[in-house]
Amino acid sequence: MLRQLKLTRDGDALVARLAPSQASAMYEALTYLRAPNAGDEELTLLVGAGREAVDAVVERLAGSHTESFDIRLRWEELHMVHSALTTAPTMFLTRGVFTEEPFHIQLGFYRENFDALALAIVNAAAQV
Repeated sequence: MLRQLKLTRDGDALVARLAPSQASAMYEALTYLRAPNAGDEELTLLVGAGREAVDAVVERLAGSHTESFDIRLRWEELHMVHSALTTAPTMFLTRGVFTEEPFHIQLGFYRENFDALALAIVNAAAQV
């Protein structure tokens, strides 16, 4: 997974250049947290937005991307993605200890991939 992300300003929004693995990690984090039993209140607590907003971003990230592509995100949507990447691993704590194998099996990534992408988002946003 690429550990860098490029963001450019586009009016009130941002355009992110995503590698396929980055888009997939974002998609997996968001879809895991918006499981069928997650209500709007729970999602708002976890990622700062309800199901409708989460579904809109998930839909734009969906697909089997084979090449890098651009996605337009509002700041609050970028925050939602960042929150999903940092929150999803907390769902895999057992007695206060992170369980890597179930995380990797369920989401298809290692925690350090999510951490690196979340940091890349912060670093890229600071450069905009």
